[in-house]
Amino acid sequence: MFFILLGAILAFFLGGLGVGYFASLTEDVEISDKQTMEKQIYNYSQTSHIYFANNVHMGEMRSDLHREEVKLKNVSEHVKNAIKATEDEYFNTHNGVVPKAIFRALFQEFGNTANQSGGSTLTQQLIKSQILTNEVSFERKAKEILIALRLEKFFDKDEIFEAYLNIVPFGRDSSGRNIAGIQAAAQGLFDVNAKELNVAQAAYIAGLPQSPFAYTPFDNGGKVKSKEGLKDGLERQRHVLSRMHEEGFINKKTYEKALKYDVIGNLTDKKNQLFLIIHS
Repeated sequence: MFFILLGAILAFFLGGLGVGYFASLTEDVEISDKQTMEKQIYNYSQTSHIYFANNVHMGEMRSDLHREEVKLKNVSEHVKNAIKATEDEYFNTHNGVVPKAIFRALFQEFGNTANQSGGSTLTQQLIKSQILTNEVSFERKAKEILIALRLEKFFDKDEIFEAYLNIVPFGRDSSGRNIAGIQAAAQGLFDVNAKELNVAQAAYIAGLPQSPFAYTPFDNGGKVKSKEGLKDGLERQRHVLSRMHEEGFINKKTYEKALKYDVIGNLTDKKNQLFLIIHS
């Protein structure tokens, strides 16, 4: 009984210490209202379109990042399932964070481990991209957790997921441009809309955000990488398909069929370049 009581006291002490430390890291976080957070998470930087004065489309202005906004209803279910299976399997049930990830982050901070906290939820990833920064620190992580809990109170899962799919980076397209958002990825890699992606294509694209420029099939000139350069991206796709199968999103027959799909052979060779239409 003595050791049980001692253990309980120690647990309460460490818990209180952790909570106090967390509070000290987040004391300067601004408490934003729903309208402010809405502007932040839906602030998509899109490719600029050029028009004549009479509203005739002139073309696209090439920029460092190409993005096309898309509504969640216009995204393939295969993409949604693939992203959830690999990036956030508890997305539909958590409240913005996964507790075990918080405890892991605390352990890593106090233990001064080489690998600092990972395993962020989609909500946390959205916040890191749209509200905070990519700084690797426990202070930034603590703020991310606090804001994630608040964000989930204001927005439903579909709203959060839609925002995430519109901001996440997917490497490069067939013209060598940096791309972000599922619509730009679908068009830039396979020349289809996000709604039309099949299981194999969806799994390949869903694997890209973990390491966009390592897994992307195109180099910065728009050329398909060498066989060796494509290896990691294809291996990642197989992992995504395996997770989809394990989570019950696809059956064994669909899984095996998707493994045989020639992803590289079906990449688009279309080059999206600036064009001008001049009327006399």
